Formats: sequence, structure tokens, C-alpha cells
Amino acid sequence: MIRLLLLIAALALPMPASADSVRVKDLGRFLGWRDNALVGYGIVTGLAGSGDSPRSIATRQALSNVLSRLGANIPPELLQSRNVAAVVVTATLPPSANVGDRIDATVTSIGDARSLVGGTLLMTPLLGPDQRSYALAQGGLVVGGYQFQDRVNLRQKNYPTSGALPGGATVETPVSANIVGADRRLTFILKDPDFTTAQRVADGLNAALGVGTASVRGADAILVNADRGGGDVNGLVARIESVSINPDQIARVVINERSGTVVAGGDVQISSVVIAQGDIKVSVSVDRRASQPILYGGYAPDVRSLIVTNTRLDVTEEADATVSLPSSTIADLVQALSRAKVGTRNTIAILQAMKAAGALHADIVVQ
Repeated sequence: MIRLLLLIAALALPMPASADSVRVKDLGRFLGWRDNALVGYGIVTGLAGSGDSPRSIATRQALSNVLSRLGANIPPELLQSRNVAAVVVTATLPPSANVGDRIDATVTSIGDARSLVGGTLLMTPLLGPDQRSYALAQGGLVVGGYQFQDRVNLRQKNYPTSGALPGGATVETPVSANIVGADRRLTFILKDPDFTTAQRVADGLNAALGVGTASVRGADAILVNADRGGGDVNGLVARIESVSINPDQIARVVINERSGTVVAGGDVQISSVVIAQGDIKVSVSVDRRASQPILYGGYAPDVRSLIVTNTRLDVTEEADATVSLPSSTIADLVQALSRAKVGTRNTIAILQAMKAAGALHADIVVQ
């Protein structure tokens, strides 16, 4: 526990100014540069009896449609195979893609199939929001799990009704993102909206590319004149992305109560505070024993075993820990609590109490 606190304190120490420089590329994206979601409905075959049951009407109808396109007209009511499963296929199309590019796809069962292990996805068109087909998915599934069942015995690992198709989808319709607006401007969107960071980005671009290149539209967007690159938008974007600035950071302490983790910036300020922490540990242990009667001379049907329960209560009071700090940072506080041998979960309670008392000048985010 002490090692964890020391590690948090080390991570929270202020870094040199040069290490705080971040590329504009890592702070956000250009408006119009976005991924595109694709979805499709298909059939997985080759399952060893672990597919959809004959009760799945949709699966039988889909299989009948596939066979009819291949020249075999079989009514759905005559198909009873459990080696087939109906699935939904999803994929993400990058902002710029050419015909023949390979993308990953995910396959999930929508019926009552027990497992997709060993299955092969038949050719499935992947549609965009405009109902156009942008890619075709087909191939063998990679399932990181299994399920074996025999009567009441069941062995399962992970979720075998979902699988991956690495590089299993081929782009059929090219896409190209348009990041230049009608007013011949580029709009850079920050991941974390902040007025100070937005102004620093604009100042950095004006210093690197010339005065009047960039202006702040708001806390989340910076407008850039696309004509500054002499018509070469790609070169201009590359120059913009390579500019480094020092983004402003919001004072924030992130607490994960499930794992007992505290992460905070080293420059988070705290006011003068005195912390007194004590703990009383109460433990109850129960010991159950069976008292077996001793019989002499035969069998006694009215004699039964007696369960005896013994309860022991232990109370342990740990040594109190008192920490006194002048106006300082969260890094100094964590180091002081570590020297006082205060546990991580107690540190979380202390930080929450300090926030309530107004001594911690940061937002607390509890996960």
C-alpha cells in the first residue's frame, strides 16, 4: 500500500516545462475528420451443432434466401440445421478509405446460438447510415472463448457468442473526408473544451504560420484560414498538427473507490489543513462445531447431532495519524500521508473531507 502511495506521489510531482508541451495533433481533431459506423446482417455457417435452434424463424428464412441466390430453392420450414447462426456484423470505416482496403469487423449472435467457435461468415454487405453498401465482410471467425455442455454440466470461458474478423471486411466504396468549410476555413475541435487552451492553440498557430492565421471561436473550436497554405491543404494540416503548445489543465482529482486508486496533478493546490485520522477495527469470528451423541446398546431413532456455535468478538484500535500541512500541493499531501502510513482508501476519505471543508481547490471525480 505504501509503495502505491509513493508511486502516486512520484507521478504527481511537477514536470519540467518542456515536458508539458503537447502537439496540436494530440489535443483534438479537425471538423469533418471522423470515423463512420457500418452494420450488416449475415449468416455464420460451420458450427458444430451450437448454432440457432429450429425455433429461430429469422435464421431459417435467411439461410433459405442465401441458398436461393446460389440456385437451391429450399423452403424455410424444411431447414432444421443447428450448424448455422444469424449474426449482426459491425465495423468502423476510417475517415479516408480506398477500394480494396481491409478493415476489422465484429460478429455477434442475435439468435439462441450457444457458440460461434469454428464458424465462417458468409459474404455480408456492410451498410452506412445512408443505406449504401461500403464494405463486404467474409471469412473465418476468431472467438476468444468456448462453451461445452453435457446435460447439467457446463464449462464456459468468456463469451463465445461474439467473435472478431481481423481484416475480414473489404472496402468497396471509397470515402474521403472534407475538412475545409464553405468559408475556406478549417475548424479544429478540442477534445477537452477550455478557453485558455483554445487561446494558446490560436497564439501558437499565429506564431508559427503568421498573424491572422487562427482565431478562437469558443472554448471548443479554433478557426484556421485554409488559404495560408497556398492551396496545399494537406501541407497546412501537417504544419498545424506539428505545432506544440502547453495546454492548460483543470485542477482535478480522480478517485476510483473500487480499486483504491487516487490520481491527481502535482500542481493541485490545497489550503492550510490539519488531518487527524484514526481507525477502530471490529472483527467477528464464528466457529461452528457438530456434537455427535454416543449411543450404547443399539440404534436410537430420536437422537440427532447438535450444532454448537461459538462467537468471538475482537476490537482493535489502530494508532491515530495526525498530519499538519501549510498551503501546499496534492503531491506534498500524498507524501505526508504516506509517511504517516495512511492507507489508500483512507486517503480517499480524507480528500473527500478536505473538498467538503473547502481546503482542496480541485474537482473530485469519483469513478
